[in-house]
Amino acid sequence: MNLTKIIKLANGLLLTPNMDTNIEINGGYGADLMSDVLAFSQPDSILLTGLTNPQVVRTAQMAEFRAIIFVRGKQPQAETLLIAAQEGIPLISSPFGMFELSGRLHKAGLPSFESNESN
Repeated sequence: MNLTKIIKLANGLLLTPNMDTNIEINGGYGADLMSDVLAFSQPDSILLTGLTNPQVVRTAQMAEFRAIIFVRGKQPQAETLLIAAQEGIPLISSPFGMFELSGRLHKAGLPSFESNESN
């Protein structure tokens, strides 16, 4: 699914201007525990999270996420925005909670990229 479409479905606000949103996202994963993200996610997906610290971007980079959506309208710290811009990871803020947004994206055809096994 195209990131531009995901942003629309999420009623999202792109927080990292000048980022290419014409990229394909193959699946989605939602979590607030970064250890779970590293253990159970799959590459080329989008991360839904309520955490806004710089570690989220570093974890997403290691796990090969294509973009991050902050749920519940959360806004990241300036350092988080800077790291995301440097790493080329689009950041989006959505007013929806994680459960609601996961359901909307899944209903629109974005598959779950949550692995059932730890690495």
